[in-house]
Amino acid sequence: MAPEGGRPNVTETRPTQGPATAGGRAEGPRRVVITGLAAITPIGCGAEAFHRAQLEGASGVRAISRFDASELSVRIAAEVDADPAAAVGGQALKRLDRGAALGLAAAAMAASDAGLDDLLAAERTDRARWGAAMATALGGMESLQQTLERTATRGLGRIDPFLLSKLIGNTPSAHVAMRFDLHGPMISPSTACATGTDALGQAFRAVRLGEADGMLAGGTEAPITPLIVAALAGMGALSQRNDDPEAASRPFDRERDGFVLGEGAAALVLETLEHARARGANIYAEVLGYGRSADAHHVTQPDPSGRGAALAMRRALDEAGLDPEAIDYVNAHATSTPLGDAAEARAIRSVFGGRADRLPVSSTKSMTGHMVAGSGAAEAVASVQALVSGIAPPTINQHDPDPELGLDTVPNVPREAPLKRALSNSFGFGGQNAALVLGKL
Repeated sequence: MAPEGGRPNVTETRPTQGPATAGGRAEGPRRVVITGLAAITPIGCGAEAFHRAQLEGASGVRAISRFDASELSVRIAAEVDADPAAAVGGQALKRLDRGAALGLAAAAMAASDAGLDDLLAAERTDRARWGAAMATALGGMESLQQTLERTATRGLGRIDPFLLSKLIGNTPSAHVAMRFDLHGPMISPSTACATGTDALGQAFRAVRLGEADGMLAGGTEAPITPLIVAALAGMGALSQRNDDPEAASRPFDRERDGFVLGEGAAALVLETLEHARARGANIYAEVLGYGRSADAHHVTQPDPSGRGAALAMRRALDEAGLDPEAIDYVNAHATSTPLGDAAEARAIRSVFGGRADRLPVSSTKSMTGHMVAGSGAAEAVASVQALVSGIAPPTINQHDPDPELGLDTVPNVPREAPLKRALSNSFGFGGQNAALVLGKL
């Protein structure tokens, strides 16, 4: 039944699989499911390792080791302890920035998890019906940093011939498409910190609306370079808890003082429910809806009212055909900045009303730091894992939860709960807002 004055809040209200046409494709919106998961993060490499670390409340924040940060005001970050060479191939690394390499490695792991290699090897598989959406917000920042340092002493005469292909934003998607010979849609959004979620949302739409039968999608970023750390520190965006790195990222805490920059990648395999069932695939969850919006407020600061963020959440719920009462868990964008966390809390209260103070809302960035485009994808993975396990991950470092925010932030320890549907939020510089609704079948 529908709640009084509202839409029905059961999953059966979403669009059903349309009837097949003579060409074998469904008419109308199609149901889209997740059949492969992968994550390469500062707290764990591989989906299972990532999930275990969440439940342990692990922190991936340490002193920066990728370069000498002694002259910077911020000397901490969340680095990935992984070499993508094994998954990518050492020779291929010469043509890839670290961010693209992490993304390609995550895509290969997700494809293996979904049995995609065997599927695509089958002659009956139409590769024109499968696409790639491995997005990055910043592009090849490590390659840019290395080039700036070399040219400062050697001049411009010996530029890496692969430099431009390492820098541009569509490179991760291009390499995923080439690795798996995918000729369907290639999607490469660049929407700041919302990039990973937008990549998944646009991939979902491509499958849902019949442009593709499946997509290998996610986000990747490797921004831990002197240039980016110095720039973000100069803006006042980063935590300066250099002496206590593991406690530096503390979303929703009264003493939060900025985010911790991280790196990483995550990938998911999306395909139609009909296709997944026909091949006997393991189905983790279903993508039910996607919403996006713009704050139109400031180039870096969020609209303090949370109006744009709330609009993205409502649009995702509308596409899913659900009322807010149907959501059991929210994986928040919550980066640990004073303004951002407060704006998101207002948005959540606007959408969920009186339920906001008892709805589990956690920030896995408290553990991973902010992986930019990698965050939205990794948080989608974390949300799926919460649904599958029935355990909401914690927000760690909740030493003094901010009472003005009025949220149940799942402080410090994970919580078992009957989770059926989750909302995953991502918000970025320029007022980019994106949200995904995920559900158990």
